[in-house]
Amino acid sequence: MTSLRGWPPLALDGILAAVVAVMLSATVLVTPKAGALDLAAVLVGSLALVAWRRAPLVSLLVSTACMLVYSVHAQPGPPAMFPVLVSVFGSVRAGHLLLPALASAVFLGTGLAGNLAAPDGRNLQDIVEATTLLLGWFLASGVTATVARHRQAYVEQAEQRAAEAERTREEVARRRAGEERLRIARELHDSLTHSISIIKVQAGVAVHLARKRGEEVPAALLAIQEASGDAIRELRATLEVLRDSDDGEPQASGLDRLDDLVERARSTGLPAMVTISGARRELPPEVDRAAYRIVQEALTNVSRHAGGAAASVRIDYGGDELVVQVDDDGRASRDAPPVPGVGLLGMRERVTALGGRLLAEPRPEGGFTVRAELPLTGPFTVRAEPPLGAELPQGELT
Repeated sequence: MTSLRGWPPLALDGILAAVVAVMLSATVLVTPKAGALDLAAVLVGSLALVAWRRAPLVSLLVSTACMLVYSVHAQPGPPAMFPVLVSVFGSVRAGHLLLPALASAVFLGTGLAGNLAAPDGRNLQDIVEATTLLLGWFLASGVTATVARHRQAYVEQAEQRAAEAERTREEVARRRAGEERLRIARELHDSLTHSISIIKVQAGVAVHLARKRGEEVPAALLAIQEASGDAIRELRATLEVLRDSDDGEPQASGLDRLDDLVERARSTGLPAMVTISGARRELPPEVDRAAYRIVQEALTNVSRHAGGAAASVRIDYGGDELVVQVDDDGRASRDAPPVPGVGLLGMRERVTALGGRLLAEPRPEGGFTVRAELPLTGPFTVRAEPPLGAELPQGELT
């Protein structure tokens, strides 16, 4: 905790104690009746102000006792009240009322009695006026401390209300987000799941009839059957995470299924080869998922837009990052680059969320390259996976 000026409270209290000690030491030196005992009492009473915030009652008792010794012996007048005044303020500000009132009464009463008994020729009216002035200072200190305490309580209460309002807003936002996730999950289940299931069933029936007739099953039909099964599995995983109120991550695909992904691309007629360098090891789930999705989307783009091109997939396990690169030798060129679409945007979002870098552009020798550099150290931002293979106008890169 620091003050408004940036100084720690302890440093400010130390400065205050030092200033009061210097001032009162000067009064001791110019007071005829003062001696070594008075100087010691002044120093101890002033230095006790270092604790007026953290231990206000201790500061009050020490400063009152020391200033009583100085006041009774040397009768310095109003300067002796400074440490007691500050200690009374600190004690009342901390919520103590009885002890500050008693300390003030004892200090003022002792000072009044000493002035009445002192043979210095002062008349009664002057003594009463001086005592009344000191009483006003003590009352002002107590009132000011009470106002400061209530203001602090009001500020704390306002901060609590603000924090509670923020928690309420967050709860409302989470509830609305949960309701929206459930609505999306119902829509996906009622539309996509049914449609993909029909595709899978029809493809299975076609495969069965072809084999029953002794005919060769087309590779494209087998690819449709396998892809529809994978689509259903991943859609179900997506539905699970949408219905999960704890925002858990589904068991999504990772690079352990890279061979299946490439084999499925080959079954559609896409020549594809895979090169893996570095020591294969377990990856953070976010990086593993992102790498798989980037390869999946890049191969989908080659199949849809590269016009019979071949693709090469390279996975490089580095010390601090994973490099995923997919190249093709298709029709893309720097003179006529393809228009970026939703798929490329989704790849860029994945890479950016992990703090990595993405390069997606035509190659100088022709074709297109996608290169993602994914850091292997967190923290990672967990975010919903954007949809893959969205339908776009003809000629756009997805």
